[in-house]
Formats: sequence, structure tokens, C-alpha cells
Amino acid sequence: MSNKPSNTTPNKTQNKNVRVAVINTLLSIQQGQSLSSLLDPLLNSLNGDDKGFAHALLLTTLRHWHATARLLDSLADNPIDELEVRTTIQLGITQLLYLNVADHAAIHETVEAVKHIDYARASGLVNAVLRKVANNPNKFRKKANRNHSLPNWLAQQLKADWREHYDELTQSLRQSAPMFLRVNGLQSDSESYLSQLAEAEIDAELVSLETSIKTGDADESVEIEQQLIELIDSVPVSRLPEFEEGIASVQDAHAQLAAPIIQSLLENKLANREGSDSIRLLDACAAPGGKLAHWLELLGVQESEQTGLFHVKQVDGEKNTINNNISKVELTAIDNEAPRITRIFENLERLQLPTPIVNSKLHLDIECVDATSWQSQPTDKDSDRGFDAILLDAPCTATGVIRRHPDITLLRTEEDVQHTAQLQEQILDNLWPQLKVGGYLLYVTCSILKQENVEQMQAFLTRHKDAVAVAFDDEQTNWGIDQAVGRQCLPVYKMTEALEPIAVDQDAEQKITVPVAGGDGFYYAVLRKVST
Repeated sequence: MSNKPSNTTPNKTQNKNVRVAVINTLLSIQQGQSLSSLLDPLLNSLNGDDKGFAHALLLTTLRHWHATARLLDSLADNPIDELEVRTTIQLGITQLLYLNVADHAAIHETVEAVKHIDYARASGLVNAVLRKVANNPNKFRKKANRNHSLPNWLAQQLKADWREHYDELTQSLRQSAPMFLRVNGLQSDSESYLSQLAEAEIDAELVSLETSIKTGDADESVEIEQQLIELIDSVPVSRLPEFEEGIASVQDAHAQLAAPIIQSLLENKLANREGSDSIRLLDACAAPGGKLAHWLELLGVQESEQTGLFHVKQVDGEKNTINNNISKVELTAIDNEAPRITRIFENLERLQLPTPIVNSKLHLDIECVDATSWQSQPTDKDSDRGFDAILLDAPCTATGVIRRHPDITLLRTEEDVQHTAQLQEQILDNLWPQLKVGGYLLYVTCSILKQENVEQMQAFLTRHKDAVAVAFDDEQTNWGIDQAVGRQCLPVYKMTEALEPIAVDQDAEQKITVPVAGGDGFYYAVLRKVST
């Protein structure tokens, strides 16, 4: 018997229709449809244990797609050009190398599947290739695992951007991602919810992300600590205690940094503000609403209370409300896709956070608009048009979340990077004039490509002389890699305090240590608007 990984333990007599359904889903992805739009329909079409097997088979096949494609090319005597046949064989190779499926079941059921998609004439070829793999799985697994499983253009770009981390990065992108939770601070706290998880026999641990940011005012810094929970093993949300009541949300570790960073900078800015006034906040490209919900939680806004409890931490360590100084918080959230706007409402409802209303303290407005051209209009005709703070979760190629969305490696093209960078530039240039002098813009992406991140920020600073980068304190920040502007988190599979120092090249004396938290690939940069 071969030594196969045991990522899943499906029934050895899985119905061949499961494989047919997965093959058809893979074909749809190759034709441009996203995994997120196809996964639920696939699982809803199946029964019982078939759902788990189909889910594992689909995602594992996608994670190793480019590696098994190259392996297939080396195994075939003649080029195989038919997409349906290639897809079927790659599905079979995945079962033999990466899933705990018996050889005879993997080969027989996959051969039957190719017949059911009307390619019976290829059944002999499918059988021959899969038997060759089954005869020496360790050899072919090592061959498939030797290099990356990415399109060549993306691998080349990652090597150019992250040469010193390239091997670990590309191998990590073939793994599944850990599951993190954000506890709703209006209902509980991380330590209390950790106890609830223990009672539910769900293994988890606390993770603390620490951040120090220079505010731009003399030597003043803002210190931030975000506590979150990592599950040792991912579980369905239906198993999470009080999930439907809004006590917790599933949100990547690094995604949980956005709201605390922008909120802390804002609080520091307003701490010394005199007089009664309203503050205006913008969450741009807000859907599906995870960062918006987190921001509302930090603002202390609940559906039941309909009030804002906006706090500032004073020098003496005591919290002192500034509600007496701030007459109203106007928070606007925008996105350009109506279905994604619907997701925002659904998330806010589950978390018992307010839908758009107007009251004495909060005006929350959610709009479906185009961020490249939208111009804000304050609700109060006498208020300043500008925003005090903008959180821009910019559209990107999402290369930092490939572990969660492995179809990205099939859907993205090299041309997409340039197009996305141009879109980011248009949004930045449209929103920046709407920020007040002294205000902050937090730029966030879930990309690991420098063209969308640090290079985008450097180009922006060149165009806008009234923009300055706010620095992170590298020694006091335990996540990400310091960049010329901002910080970059790289997605890695295993939690660790820090990687061993790695030389940039063989002759270099400089060593690089990368603090990691196991989260996805996010980029963060803070810009402050100044008078010119």
C-alpha cells in the first residue's frame, strides 16, 4: 500500500456522480466562474457524506491544479488538449496523491466519470495514466510537490517580489488556511468566548497582534493590541456557540487589523479636538461588511441601543467618553455591487448592529456606488464635506487569499494585475480630495503583489504632495514585513513566533526575519493628509 496523506477519509465506494459533479464544477471555473458562486450549488446537489468528499476533492484538486497539470504533461505519451479529459485525469491524480481514496476506487470511479461526461473514448487513456501514477505514488507525489502549483506568470512575479521568501510562500499557497474568529466586543470578549469553545469541545487558542503607529504628530505613537481566536481545527460555523446570535464572526487574523488601526488613529486625532462637532467616516469598498461590522463594534454601536459610545483612551490609562464633544458620527459605507451590499445587511443583522438609520448619535448610510467617481454629500448641510478618516479596502487580485480561494490561480491573468492597479489608482485619486486635512486614509489589500501595494503607495505619494506616509514601528509591531511604505503580511501555513533569518542572497550579510501570525496575505499603509 502507498503512503498517502489523510486529508479526508471518504467512503471508498463514493457515488460516481460526485466525481461527475466536481468535474463539471472544475470545467465551469476554467470557463471563468468563481468557486464562491459554484460551491453551494454543488454541495446542495449532493446528499450525506458525498458533500464532505466533494468539498475536499474540489478544493484539493484546485490547490494542486498547476502541479498536477505539469505532471500530466510528463506522463502522457502525446499532448492531451481536450479540457474535459485533462480535468478528469487531474481529478484522478489528486485522489491518488493527496486524498485517502483506495487506488482501485479512485481509478475505477474516475474512468466511469469520464464516460458520464460523454468522453467514453478517453476511458482507456484515463485508466492508463492513473495506473501509472498508482504504481509509484511516492515518486509522483514528490515530483508534483517539488515546485509551486501556480501559473508561471504569478510564480515569476512572486519570485521577483519576494525572492527571499519564495519557496516557503509558494508551498504555503498550496495548503488550507487556518480559521480565525473575531469576538463581538459588544457581547463578549475573546477569553470568555474561548471558554465557551472549550465547553463545546472545540480546541482553540488566543492570538495577540500588536501594532505601534507613528501618528505624524511629533514623536507620538498609537499602540494597538488586537486579540483574536485561532481554531486548532476548522469547524462548521453551526458548531460555534451563539454564532447566529452574533457573538463571533469568522474573519482572518490579518483582516482583523483594519478596524482597530483606523479607529485608534481617529481616536487619537479627536482626543484633543475642542468644541461640539460631527465626525465623518468612510468605509470604501465595504462589502461583504466584515471590517465595517468590526468598526461599528469598536464604535460601540448596537441595534438595541441605537447610540454611539465613542471612547478615547487618555494618557492616565482611563477611558473617557468624548460624546460631549462629538455631536454625531456619520459613517458611510460604499460598494459597487448590489448583491454584495445585501451581504452587508445580512452580516449586520446577525451581529445585532444597526442598519442605516438616523438618530441623535449615529447616521449610518450604505450606498451602492462606484468609488472611482462617487462624491459624498454630508447629511448635515452645515457640516464640512470632508471625511475625518477613510478605510479603503481596495479591490485587488486577491493573491493573498489563494489558500481560501484556490480558484484564483485559474481565474487571474497577468493582465488583471495591471488593470487592478489602474482601478486602485482611480479610486485613490477620487477619494483623497474628500479627506480633511489632518485626516487618515488606511489603504488595505489582500494581495501579495507589490504593484498593487507598496508600489501603488509610492506612486500615490509622488502624485499627491499633501499626502505623507505614517510609519509603523517595526520593533513594536509583531506582524508583517516592513516596506518602504506600509507593512506586508505573507500567507504562511504554520503558526510560528518568527522564521529563522534567511539571507537575501548567498553573498549578503543582511538577514531578514519575518514575524507571522498564520493569517492571509494582507497589505496595510496609512496616509495622512497635510497642508501644502
